[in-house]
Amino acid sequence: MALGARECALASGEVADVSRLAVIDYSLPSTEKRMWVFDLDARTLLFAEHVAHGKNTGANMATRFSNVEGSLQTSLGLFTTAETYQGGNGYSMRMDGLEPGFNDLARQRAIVVHGASYVNPDGARSMGRLGRSFGCPAVRTAVARQIIDTLKGGQMLFSYYPDDAWLASSPFLNCKAATSGLAAMSKASMLQARAVADAGTRARR
Repeated sequence: MALGARECALASGEVADVSRLAVIDYSLPSTEKRMWVFDLDARTLLFAEHVAHGKNTGANMATRFSNVEGSLQTSLGLFTTAETYQGGNGYSMRMDGLEPGFNDLARQRAIVVHGASYVNPDGARSMGRLGRSFGCPAVRTAVARQIIDTLKGGQMLFSYYPDDAWLASSPFLNCKAATSGLAAMSKASMLQARAVADAGTRARR
């Protein structure tokens, strides 16, 4: 789905053809690694990491999502990454949501990638969940700068959850451009892509 959304966005002219893609699967518990950063040109997995969701999105399991200012909830869909800055959470990266009604207020809401001490896998094991953000996809402070520098400046981030409204309304899911683009990939390339995904699964385990 992330690759399909990317293909659709490229075909629509919404984004530039860039090589880095971050995928977050919020259907997984926060105690598991559920963020993967891929280099699509090299077909390699660069990071497999824990990531926080919003305070009002759920406890260990994410269940509620929003595009509303002040909701303290995570947003779904396809984003492009933007500029970096030094803020209250240190080195951070702004994002622009591409999906009206689901994430297009990300910049206004200050939904950014940043490091946070509460993204602590050891602490999560004792608490039963990671600490939570105000809606940002926060990562471990030890890897925040590396992840941000890998993704900054127009790369893509795909935030997933099996939310019925988003699945039915997203302009980047199930579009013809994405379907034809993926169908054109060679069998060998698809096998390589699956190998990368399998590597992410093994890292998560």
